Amino acid sequence: MKAVVIRLFRLFFGLFLYAAGIVLTMQAHIGYAPWEVFHAGLAKVLGLQIGTVSILVGLVIGIAVMLFGEPLGFGTVCNMVVVGLFMNILLGSGLFAELSNPVLGVVQLIAGLFVISLASYFYISSGFGAGPRDSLMVLLSRKTKFSVGTCRGAMEVSVTLVGFLMGGLLGWGTLLSAVLIGFCIQITFKVLLFDPKKVVHEDFVSSYRKLGLFMQAQNINKKV
Repeated sequence: MKAVVIRLFRLFFGLFLYAAGIVLTMQAHIGYAPWEVFHAGLAKVLGLQIGTVSILVGLVIGIAVMLFGEPLGFGTVCNMVVVGLFMNILLGSGLFAELSNPVLGVVQLIAGLFVISLASYFYISSGFGAGPRDSLMVLLSRKTKFSVGTCRGAMEVSVTLVGFLMGGLLGWGTLLSAVLIGFCIQITFKVLLFDPKKVVHEDFVSSYRKLGLFMQAQNINKKV
C-alpha cells in the first residue's frame, strides 16, 4: 500500500506543479499560453467562462483519446478539475506578481514551461492516467512515431492558431510558448530518462478498486 501513497503524491504534486507552471506563464505578462488562447477564444464563441471551457475541452479530448486506446484514469479526471482549483489558489495568494519587464517576463515564461514539463513527468509517471492534453500528446507520438516533444509543439501551435482565429488573446510570448514547450518537455524527459510511452496507465475502475482497498486497510489499522 506504500506504493499507492507514493503514486498519489506524485500525481497531486505533479498537478500542483502544473498549475504553478501555468500561473508563471500567465504572470509573465507577455501573452497567454497556447491552450489558454484556445480556451479564451472558444469561451468567446460559446459565451461561457474560460474555466468551464477548459473542463469541457478536457472532457472531449479525454473521451477522444480513450476511444483510440489511451486509458481514461483517475489522474485524467483529477487533471480536469484539480489544476484549475490550484490555479485559483495560487492566483489568489498573490505569490506570483504580474511582471512589467518584458526581459524578466521571458525568463519567467521559460521557467514556467520547464515547471510544466517537470509536472508532466510527475503525474504521468504516477500511472493513474495522464491529463487529457498529455494523453493526446502521447497518443499522437504512438501513432505518428514522432517524439513527444515534436507532437507537443505541433499541438501547441495548432491550438494557438485556432484560438486566435476565434478571438483569443495572442501575444508574442504565446508564440514563444508554442515553440518552446515541446523542447522543454523533450529536454526534461531526456534528463530524467523518462519515456512516457512506456508507462502503463490504469483505467479509472482499476484505480478506484486499489484506492478502495487502501482506504479499507487504513481503517483496519486505525481500529487495531
